[in-house]
Amino acid sequence: MEAVIVLNAGYEFMGLVSWQRALTLLFTGKVEVVKESNRTVRTVSRTFRVPAVIRLIKFIRQIYRREVPFSRKNILTRDGFSCQYCGRDFQSGDLTVDHIVPKVQGGPNEWTNVVACCRACNIRKGGRTPRQAGMQLVRKPFKPTIMEFLNLYLKRRFGVDLAELLEY
Repeated sequence: MEAVIVLNAGYEFMGLVSWQRALTLLFTGKVEVVKESNRTVRTVSRTFRVPAVIRLIKFIRQIYRREVPFSRKNILTRDGFSCQYCGRDFQSGDLTVDHIVPKVQGGPNEWTNVVACCRACNIRKGGRTPRQAGMQLVRKPFKPTIMEFLNLYLKRRFGVDLAELLEY
């Protein structure tokens, strides 16, 4: 699924939707296209360019989300779908999440203690810390801001920086 960035009427980031949902919103007059992607969709009689960024016509009041939700999918996205111990890239289904300080040793379930990990490294590490297992992290885990996370997602998915995407 190609995701499309949705901005509020005031250009605040609201979220991501599928390209199909973006076209539905466009055809119903609820959004305008800010930036188009290179992808096209053909119907029997017409060809449409798929939007990359859309903006809502009417302002939607929302409680401002200050944090990226903590989830498996978001951890894998933050870590670029690569094992943080061996550094190899994997598909989503081939990765697990690993607690640096294991839960059995009192490790918390939070951004700075959880990393993407392949099954082989997860089994090798077991219920130990990386130091106890003689392993080292490729990158120190961090809690991403919404903009950092969105930029990571766009780089992975489309190979483009957020700044490049929003340039006119």
